Amino acid sequence: MVNVNKINEVLAIWKDIICEVQQHMNDQKSKEDKFVSKELKRWEFLKRSRTKIRFSNVATNTDIIIVGAGVTGLALAYTLGKYDPQPSFATYRRMAANCLDAQQVFGYAIYKDGKSINLSCPLQSFQLDVAGRSFHNGRFIQRMCEKAATLANVTLGQGTVISLLEEKGTIKGVLYKTETGQELRAYARLTIRLETIQQVDIPSCFVALVLENCDLPCKNHGHDVLADPSPILFYPISSTEVCCLVDVPGQKVPSISNGEMAQYLRTVAATGIEFGIHLT
Repeated sequence: MVNVNKINEVLAIWKDIICEVQQHMNDQKSKEDKFVSKELKRWEFLKRSRTKIRFSNVATNTDIIIVGAGVTGLALAYTLGKYDPQPSFATYRRMAANCLDAQQVFGYAIYKDGKSINLSCPLQSFQLDVAGRSFHNGRFIQRMCEKAATLANVTLGQGTVISLLEEKGTIKGVLYKTETGQELRAYARLTIRLETIQQVDIPSCFVALVLENCDLPCKNHGHDVLADPSPILFYPISSTEVCCLVDVPGQKVPSISNGEMAQYLRTVAATGIEFGIHLT
């Protein structure tokens, strides 16, 4: 049985860490430390895990291994590294270093069958600086990496996990491959895997197109075109870039190398856009 309360506790901590990362990027002092400290006291369920993890006589070079350095893995590594004296180990793939340049988003403009409507977020009861944020996901992950790397007891390892190391029903660590192809073993008392391991049905795929120096009709709004055969989404991801997400039906996307993708975007996706795109 899934413990909903425990999941909510984890989500609360992740939400707070994301807020703290955003405040750090704006050179603002975090105001959430007291809340995090209070919430972190409830993390004992991790240490009392019902899985068969033995904490004695285990050959180990770290206490916790976190597989998957996305938003979830990095938030978890940062939380445990900052508020728990035990070290952590995270594995991750290539990251690009850039500033975030997040854009405020106050609502959506919806387009369908020649009609449109603007939907704004009800922010009247909040402070003036409260708004949604849209950004390059890679830049956000990179800043979270930088935040986690400031902790002395957190080590960010670069590699791809091949398999879990199991002994008599107990997970002892991971076997991973470095960028040079070398296979290494890492041992820990607790291994947390945050990668997708189950195959799921995929009815469609999102294709992203980044438009530079593009002006959308409604500033600081996402633009959702309910087109045929599938929706198209526009939203700012930096001060000079707009991301266009095209939902392509099916499990296989058109090929970029032979020109099928460009042809699909021109002849299918572009015909459903109901407003002008202005490039400056």
